[in-house]
Amino acid sequence: MTRRGAYVCGIDAAIDVVGGKWKVLILWALEAGPGRFGELRRGIPGITEKVLASHLRELEADRIVSREETSEGAVRRVTYALTPLGVSLNEALGPLGAWGREHLLQERGAPQEAP
Repeated sequence: MTRRGAYVCGIDAAIDVVGGKWKVLILWALEAGPGRFGELRRGIPGITEKVLASHLRELEADRIVSREETSEGAVRRVTYALTPLGVSLNEALGPLGAWGREHLLQERGAPQEAP
């Protein structure tokens, strides 16, 4: 998992894995179950194909997401899913999402469906 060497603490290591705006949204989208690239792209407004592909590769390299490729005739289908490590990471992010809903979304009157 290490991309940048020694970590100072566990939070430092975890932030390296989920750092940035998009990775936690990818994890949130996969919480509902496995998804194909196009489904993820449509389900995460604003993410570009390039960024989604890059982040999925990184999450796969970190063993957070698995990639399964199947062929149905001439059609190749790629499905992404959370690994057990990814599920445990989503569970760890759950309290952070609850804190955001309680303290930030309510103040701004935003919908409370996101993590």
